[in-house]
Amino acid sequence: MHNTEGGKATRRRWEKAVVVLLFLAAGFSILLTASIVLSVLFESIRFFSHVPFLEFLFGASWSPQSAHGEEMATAFGALPLFAGTLLITLIAMAIATPIGLFSAIYMAEYATPRLRGIAKPALELLAGIPTVVYGYFAVVSIAPGIRAVGESLGLSVASESALAAGIVMGVMIIPFISSLSDDIITAVPGALREASYGLGATQAETIRKVVLPAALPGIMGAVLLAISRAIGETMIVVMAAGLAANLTFNPLEAVTTVTVQIVTLLVGDQEFDSAKTLASFALGLTLFVVTLALNVGALVIVRKYREQYE
Repeated sequence: MHNTEGGKATRRRWEKAVVVLLFLAAGFSILLTASIVLSVLFESIRFFSHVPFLEFLFGASWSPQSAHGEEMATAFGALPLFAGTLLITLIAMAIATPIGLFSAIYMAEYATPRLRGIAKPALELLAGIPTVVYGYFAVVSIAPGIRAVGESLGLSVASESALAAGIVMGVMIIPFISSLSDDIITAVPGALREASYGLGATQAETIRKVVLPAALPGIMGAVLLAISRAIGETMIVVMAAGLAANLTFNPLEAVTTVTVQIVTLLVGDQEFDSAKTLASFALGLTLFVVTLALNVGALVIVRKYREQYE
């Protein structure tokens, strides 16, 4: 009896120790996240002491190299960077979302187990290709092809364009949407499909009216992950879209993105306290806010359309 009580006391002590360890791990993660956000925030505040906040958000001229004296307040207009990021992301998602979702539906609902076992790993190999390889593919194949087609139609196409970067980036993020959506669709209970078939619905109607609504929260998460991946991509944009901060929504022109300019601002020997360097923190803070807004929006959509299945 004494040994039994001693064993229970030992287990309770171990359980408390595990709880404390898990609490410390969770607290460390939260503290680390808060430290990162605060460090970026404080440096951004220092930048906004040199450049007005509204001028940074809505200014149409981005030329950090000429940021001297009175021109400093108007040299950091980030609107061209936001426009370039949005344009390339929209092109990439317009390609990746339908292809990734349709391939996931096919593999989950129509493909035989043998074909699925071959097609899914082959598709996921795209996620393992280094982004610099995608960049070379864009420069060597996609960009010249776009220029050739544009010239045949009498259009003016830049040697580096948002369209080339967006197409290749869309190919790169197809596996993110396809693989996650496939797992989510496969996880939808089979009883729902059987009930739909029992009511006389066809397979296509079952997929459209039963399976996809049930899998919608997970699919939204997959699309959000893909958007975040597209926003944060740098190498493909550098090689395929260029560094020109042009305020345009013409996909045939050269543009740049927020992440590319962050890297550009931090390259080379320069004072850490200069407005040029501090601008990278302001851009990083902007990316953080945008990503947070995307997550909040996705949660609202998920909660609105989520359904509970027994």
